[in-house]
Amino acid sequence: MAQKADVERIPPGSKVELYISPTCPYCRAAMQHYDDAGTPYIVHDAQNDRGARAKMFSYTGGDPTVPAIVVDGTYVQSGWGSPPSG
Repeated sequence: MAQKADVERIPPGSKVELYISPTCPYCRAAMQHYDDAGTPYIVHDAQNDRGARAKMFSYTGGDPTVPAIVVDGTYVQSGWGSPPSG
């Protein structure tokens, strides 16, 4: 189950991981937001990397929606925007 957190306002020093599809516009929007905010993040290609996809599914309970956002090892949400889309 996802934790309630504000994915647009990540506390400084947090480890942000994004499980993405390279062609996903919501994934690009999330990465652009974190770039603009100066928030470092790690990208995992869940579309083309089977290991990354399996790890994403372990966080999301099998939900294939991207981006899947993990902060400090805790799954926060899948999708981007309000309401999240992906």
